[in-house]
Amino acid sequence: MSFGSFQDQNGGAPTPQPMAEINTTPLVDVMLVLLVIFIVTAPLLTHGIKIDLPKASATAAPEEQKTVVLSLDAQGKVFWDDAPVRDEDLPAKMAEAAKVEPQPELHLRADQGTRYQRLAEIMAMARNAGLSKLGFVTEPRAGEP
Repeated sequence: MSFGSFQDQNGGAPTPQPMAEINTTPLVDVMLVLLVIFIVTAPLLTHGIKIDLPKASATAAPEEQKTVVLSLDAQGKVFWDDAPVRDEDLPAKMAEAAKVEPQPELHLRADQGTRYQRLAEIMAMARNAGLSKLGFVTEPRAGEP
């Protein structure tokens, strides 16, 4: 900052106070230099190499989603991912699976001899537990792709 001289202009006694003006010239100089730097460097930040990319109509690969396989044999026994599960423990396991994000798909594999009532009970348990993604696993008939 610039201060006035300690003596009066006409050579008199020193004045007790400095000049009250702020010298803004250095501030303006710095701001102009920064402005020029930003003007010069801004186009360089957006500049990239021009490449003619090929066009394709492929869809994005979906995320791998966890699945839970719930199997029922002809006697009505339930298996959670090939591990036997008691009927009392099944609602708790389903509720635990429903809390996982993203929610896993529940794949039902049932023997041909399984009663429909048993399947309906298990589907109701899954719905009450909050599992919304449910699918049936079947085997293709002989001769079909």
